Amino acid sequence: MPNHITIAPRIETDRLILREFQLDDFDAYAAMSADPVVARFTGGLMEDRAVAWEKFCRSPGWWSLLGYGLWIVEDKDSGRFAGNVGFGNFERGIDPPLPDIPEGAWVMDRWSHGKGYAHEAMTAALDWCDSEIGGGQSCIIDPANAPSLKLADKLGFREVRRADFKGGQTIIFERATA
Repeated sequence: MPNHITIAPRIETDRLILREFQLDDFDAYAAMSADPVVARFTGGLMEDRAVAWEKFCRSPGWWSLLGYGLWIVEDKDSGRFAGNVGFGNFERGIDPPLPDIPEGAWVMDRWSHGKGYAHEAMTAALDWCDSEIGGGQSCIIDPANAPSLKLADKLGFREVRRADFKGGQTIIFERATA
């Protein structure tokens, strides 16, 4: 069991701040969730504010209950919301189930695509998880999501199997603790 951490610790990288979710982040989060470019690989549906709100609220709960969760990613220079990264327990209906280890996740706002922010943020998040939680991580990625497949490879995730998920195929990856 991880150390009992109830809020996301603040992590700084060269260009980014990873920090806890704050109520003021919700409008940017909801707009990102409704962007069709972003949403095409995060369930395929442009989310309405009610769905976005439910997803937004779960990360603080994960930190409180599990000792890990997602961080808001903020651009250091501008203070602009860039997305969210981290780990969750999504209770996905995949058979057989995912292993009982943190599931890595990253969703970046469209303006931040192609800047290496997801790699920088997830590298910091994985370093934290390796140190504080250990035991490795998993993630799932749509086979058509080439940028995330490339990122997962760079981060050390390796394909372990494929599964049907929400009417389509998904690739399940695992990463051993470094």
